[in-house]
Amino acid sequence: MSAQAEYNLWLNNGYFDEETRQELKDIAKKEIDDRFFGNLKFGTGGLRGVMGAGINRMNRYTVRKASQGLANYLLAKDANAKEKGIVIAYDSRHKSQDFAFEAARVFAGNGIKAYIFDELRPTPELSFAVRYKKACAGIVITASHNPKEYNGYKVYGDDGGQLGLYGARQISMAIKAITDWTTIKILDTEEAIKNGLIDIIGCEEDEAYISRVKGLSINPDIVASAADSFRIIYTPLHGAGNKLVRRILFEIGLKGVRIVKEQEEPDPEFSTVVSPNPENREAFAMAIELAKKENADLIIGTDPDCDRIGVVVPDCNGEYVVLTGNQIGLILLEYILSQKKMKRILPQNGFVVKTIVSTQIANTIARSFDVELVEVLTGFKFIGEQIKALDDLGDKDFLFGFEESNGYLAGSFVRDKDGVIASMLIAEAAVYYQSKGMTLLEGLNAIFKKYGYGAESIDSFILAGKDGMDKINYVMKMLRENKQNLLGDFMVLKKRDYLDGMRYQKDAQKLSGLVLPKSDVLFFELHEDAWLCIRPSGTEPKLKIYCGVTGTNMEKTQKKLKALQGNVLRLINRIITERKSSRQP
Repeated sequence: MSAQAEYNLWLNNGYFDEETRQELKDIAKKEIDDRFFGNLKFGTGGLRGVMGAGINRMNRYTVRKASQGLANYLLAKDANAKEKGIVIAYDSRHKSQDFAFEAARVFAGNGIKAYIFDELRPTPELSFAVRYKKACAGIVITASHNPKEYNGYKVYGDDGGQLGLYGARQISMAIKAITDWTTIKILDTEEAIKNGLIDIIGCEEDEAYISRVKGLSINPDIVASAADSFRIIYTPLHGAGNKLVRRILFEIGLKGVRIVKEQEEPDPEFSTVVSPNPENREAFAMAIELAKKENADLIIGTDPDCDRIGVVVPDCNGEYVVLTGNQIGLILLEYILSQKKMKRILPQNGFVVKTIVSTQIANTIARSFDVELVEVLTGFKFIGEQIKALDDLGDKDFLFGFEESNGYLAGSFVRDKDGVIASMLIAEAAVYYQSKGMTLLEGLNAIFKKYGYGAESIDSFILAGKDGMDKINYVMKMLRENKQNLLGDFMVLKKRDYLDGMRYQKDAQKLSGLVLPKSDVLFFELHEDAWLCIRPSGTEPKLKIYCGVTGTNMEKTQKKLKALQGNVLRLINRIITERKSSRQP
């Protein structure tokens, strides 16, 4: 069906409510094309997009359709799906609670029991709850740290992990098979609750989850010794982390936690920040101001669904420094491995997992402890898959996993990045370093001095709409076909193309196959221990570019990174400009 025909259907069909049809009456032709040129893509991250009317937007109807497709998939896959049920959580965004109940009504309409949390909860608790309830699946309504205009629909399997590639394809096909909106089965909320098909949950799951998180504490005695003196500023950035992050910090004994009051309550407008992203310094402006007044030792921030954390620490001059996602990962990795080894609880068959775009210094740390390091494609779902394969079904013990975009996990009772666990462990690591007479920043510098200096960058080209998608595909095509062996001053030694599953020599000769799943990702191994990775985002209209270098001191390492980053961005800009010029009449 053409974009105009789909638009006319929504505009004139009584199935769609008056508010939706009114919204569509006033949009221009270009916006019709953007909203109706194709369905919002369902991938391993589920759905994510701007809210509004249309098939390429997040709204109650696309949520219903996704839920019907998921219900059809679950009923075909698991004969006991109705009894096992599905767990649903949501964050503080506009429409999140509404979308959660729309989904629950569809599952109830299909006879699948829906457990829905009584209020917003962190995404990782949803992952835990799926396993705790022995449910057949879970969903969380969230767009993570995206701007306020976005929302999403994230799906989890019965293991509590995000969907893998195969499952996502199967559910996507089930959604596409629904061609008549009126065939979607939906039950009234009150009737579903009365018949036991919607069950409101909360306290029991909170208690079980917090108990397991607390069990991951490695040095409770050291934490107890700093209970009153260690000062932490915490901000949930108007999201779902407020109650459980503060609770776990209190329960491990840290009493000196102050919250940024202006950012404490849920706020779908995220009115105190430009973007609720704890990777960015701007999100910590209020927290840093409060930290200076309180002379705080540590600042922690969590994103709206509390699966990512940001960390800010004071330097020797009293200024506050925002740590990168890689730096937080290195601190946690070194802390967990070193303390487990010191206490003689580091298992001989332990392993850690990181994504291919995360710092290479982690590899060196793992080797120093004789711990296996597994690399996976970008996305925490792949880390969850390794926990299932090597820990659940294998004979190894999962120790830690992380990705450069501020996602971390210890323990195996959750299968996604966890801001509650990470907040507890980074606070504990900071207290540990203080007990040694060091700040967390000094601890990081000691890690670099011991293992080598690493510096990484990530840049994004936002290319929205159909034209943007074409540009992204064109850039990836040109880079695949490029036979040059230089990126400015950097020589390309090898190229990994994860779409065709091959690793190439610089002369384009095939060298070996790749063991990771096929994905639209290019990875360039460069000389002088540098690397470059380029991929389209799976959840946003972006082309993402990752660069990384290592060196013997930070100044030279940063200089080398800046040179590589500049070369790459100039190349991408040139390709986009060439495509634009070639399309002009």
